[in-house]
Amino acid sequence: MSILLFITGLLFLTFGAELLVKGASRIALSLKISPLVIGLTVVAFGTSAPELAVSISSSLAGQQSITIGNVVGSNTFNILFILGISALILPLAASRQLLRLDVPFMIILSLLVLLFSVNGSINRMEGILLAAGLVTYTTFLIIKSRREWVEPSADSEPVRSKFNNPVINSLLVVMGLGLLILGSKWFLRGAMSIAQSLGLSEVIIGLTIVAAGTSMPEVVTSVLAALRGERDIAVGNVVGSNIFNILGVLGISAMITPSGLEISESFIRFDIPVMIAVALACLPVFFTGGVISRGEGALLLGYYIAYTSFLILASSHHDSVPVFSSVMLWFVIPITFIVLLITAAQQIKRGNSV
Repeated sequence: MSILLFITGLLFLTFGAELLVKGASRIALSLKISPLVIGLTVVAFGTSAPELAVSISSSLAGQQSITIGNVVGSNTFNILFILGISALILPLAASRQLLRLDVPFMIILSLLVLLFSVNGSINRMEGILLAAGLVTYTTFLIIKSRREWVEPSADSEPVRSKFNNPVINSLLVVMGLGLLILGSKWFLRGAMSIAQSLGLSEVIIGLTIVAAGTSMPEVVTSVLAALRGERDIAVGNVVGSNIFNILGVLGISAMITPSGLEISESFIRFDIPVMIAVALACLPVFFTGGVISRGEGALLLGYYIAYTSFLILASSHHDSVPVFSSVMLWFVIPITFIVLLITAAQQIKRGNSV
């Protein structure tokens, strides 16, 4: 039964992502909004619906470690795993708007989560501020995109399409989101049962199984968007999802929890700083030639494997944890940042930066 749920869920995710990307790209054209903004808003918010549903239900059930773990884990997973996989399939273009506006905003929000958490909780007022930020950010993006609209060439897929009816396109988006949410729910149900039977803690389940399971819509959507050539949607989906997770998922969860979201010491000392470091890594990665190359995709994916391995080793109190931590902290991470910064500097000298 679990295998059947898994296979059916995967099929629903794939078909739903196809409908969502196709409908969203056509809606962007009809509304004179860039595909990047559609990826940052409609697609990102839609594919983050599972995170919102899981976090709200976890908050109301008093499982706040799963709520914060879901957001922090999903943001780390989105950049390291989804961008890594998508770039391995097809190098992804990083637009100027991402470098100048959206990625810096994502970094600021990640730092804000740490600032709100230092007292051990994110209270209701802070949740309201985050939710209000989501409305402001979305409104700003739409207005900015419409002002900067450039008509696409006559031979582009959305222009040539015979199915540019706004009602049909809206139905494609709604159907796609529905299939994504249902598919991820079935995937998550089986994964949660396996994790609990293995005796994993709530924190580890939230950071890994729940985070990956609720991010499955983003995975399939970004991969299919990359394969279809909708690279702005592929990248915008990841960055937009991270922004929505903080402003929407974390904000709304804190709003509806009377005492606010309690943040454990392990999140403040390790997991949130990792999320910040991963967000910061986007700047040099996106900056190098304005493209996320296959090599950089492999690097991101490798770091996700290392991060997940550390969480599993730490949860089992394995003897290799101190050595593993030292190697990553004092050798692998610094060298990676130095290489990325040198590459970015070389791009500036050559005049090839975005």
